[in-house]
Amino acid sequence: MKPVVAIFAQGTMGAGIAGVLTAHGVSVITALEGRSAESAKRAHAAGMEAVAFDQLAHADIVLSILPPVEALPFARRIAPSLTQAAHKSLFVDCNAVSPDTVRAIEAVIAETGAPFADIGIIGLPPGQAAPPRLYAAGAKLTQLSALNEFGLDIRPMEGPPGTASALKMAYAGITKGLIAVASSMILGASRAGVADALAAELNASEPQLFASLSRRIVDMTPKAHRWVAEMREISAFVRAEPGSAQMYQGAAALYEQLAKDAAGSHERSDALREFFSNEFAKSSRPTPLGVADALSNPRAQASGSR
Repeated sequence: MKPVVAIFAQGTMGAGIAGVLTAHGVSVITALEGRSAESAKRAHAAGMEAVAFDQLAHADIVLSILPPVEALPFARRIAPSLTQAAHKSLFVDCNAVSPDTVRAIEAVIAETGAPFADIGIIGLPPGQAAPPRLYAAGAKLTQLSALNEFGLDIRPMEGPPGTASALKMAYAGITKGLIAVASSMILGASRAGVADALAAELNASEPQLFASLSRRIVDMTPKAHRWVAEMREISAFVRAEPGSAQMYQGAAALYEQLAKDAAGSHERSDALREFFSNEFAKSSRPTPLGVADALSNPRAQASGSR
């Protein structure tokens, strides 16, 4: 028997997962009160059925797929409906939050009598690339794994709730942390007038890294605002190493700055995109100018290498 799945909310990941499930004949419900027109449009396109908020607790499985700062408030909001429901839904937190936040959410859900699991989603929304991997830990993993029959890639993990989120934090800390480091150095090189030389050197000595960064950084610039809270959750995840925690607080501040830039002057966003689109980046090797020469004549190396 196919389950009824509730998904809240209707962002690109939530709607993408909903679209996979509905394409396989699964009934997916959601709540649209207070949501934007864009959210409603995505929900409709994914085949989601809009219901009253308290009806979400009547689903067999509730998937919480939200920005990190909304994860705990959503659990608190749905808790009364879960408490009153005769049939207890499996509540699954699928958000980019630290294990500590997962445990806080689990404590809220535990008071309702509903079983709890967490999922760490790794990958882009369905339809944008290879299907995302949904690592799962906690209660009723057999019930969750049954969703593999309907197009999802659920990967059960041993360990209590928070285990899957720990994997998500570690993975995102590497991938999005690397993007933060690279973006910082590209912006620094641009201000110093050596961006062209840096692009050429990276492309010559680290072509795979250069190609990967060119995709990831350009894709990041319009959605940097989504990563601010996630970096803070990662900072909490690694707080046992103070230097690491501070590093991810810095990454959060960088993404916050880039988000403001994307909504305003676009100065930094344009510099990042230009770094990868400049023809000089395609050169096999940079002109061996000294830093002083590059600073005094930032375009000299470009003319010398062509």
